[in-house]
Amino acid sequence: MVMDKKELGDIRRISGIWQSQPTLEGAGVHLRRAFGFQEVPRLDPFLLLDDFRSENPEEFRMGFPWHPHRGIETITYMLDGEVEHGDSLGNGGLIAPGDVQWMTAGSGIIHQEMPRGDRRGRMGGFQLWANLPAAHKMMEPRYREVKQATIPVVKTPEGAVVRIIAGEVAGVRGPVQEIVTEPQYLDVSLASGQSFAHAVNPEHTVFAYVVEGAGYFDQAQANQPGKPVGEASLVVYGPGHSVAVADDRKPVRFLLVSGKPLREPVAWRGPVVMNTREELVTAFREYQQGTFLKHA
Repeated sequence: MVMDKKELGDIRRISGIWQSQPTLEGAGVHLRRAFGFQEVPRLDPFLLLDDFRSENPEEFRMGFPWHPHRGIETITYMLDGEVEHGDSLGNGGLIAPGDVQWMTAGSGIIHQEMPRGDRRGRMGGFQLWANLPAAHKMMEPRYREVKQATIPVVKTPEGAVVRIIAGEVAGVRGPVQEIVTEPQYLDVSLASGQSFAHAVNPEHTVFAYVVEGAGYFDQAQANQPGKPVGEASLVVYGPGHSVAVADDRKPVRFLLVSGKPLREPVAWRGPVVMNTREELVTAFREYQQGTFLKHA
């Protein structure tokens, strides 16, 4: 398998491959967790990635009833079905297939997310949690509702089809901008015989998550035919200036995500992520006393 030969600086090598694990969350939603609490700080500034695809409504219909968040951003990207949501800001609506909801919880928000399947019962997507630095943890909460039609799709010279949620490919920028951790969030599809090479900030954390199919995620792996990374696997990258991916003579689709590490202490309990245990105690005391929300 021959990878792309573009001059993109040092190509990152794989530092780890993890299989996502079955998990129950919310009121009994079946999902696969690609990474979570145990992987902090290796994926700093990212905290958690959940893959919640299912064709059985009994595995997701109970959803995620009202719960608080503080100190983080949650990024929900839908592939199938819909998620009905509402929150303490008075927002409400649907996250439809291809849509992204980028929620900055900041000082605190209380919301619910109730998934429902399409006409065939399918529901699926991903939720990524990104940490906020200490200086921004108590910022005003906000939402960015990104509809499918506003997310640009580009085709690279090598044939990769890329949906750009955040970041830039071939001079085209995604709609999510001005985020403190400077993230890139790409949905990349390769048909048989194609490859994808992409420059990344050498100071940033980078990972890929295989949505469908299988592929080779660095040159060394590509030189070992028969050992591609398959569906529902997470690829964690080491240092370098770019990533290069090739398919396994079959189509492959993956998420490619990167962001600026915070290198700060992490105090994490459930849906609240702060810097100290004392801040966690304060957050949950305020939630119990009804003073958690700081916005109007």
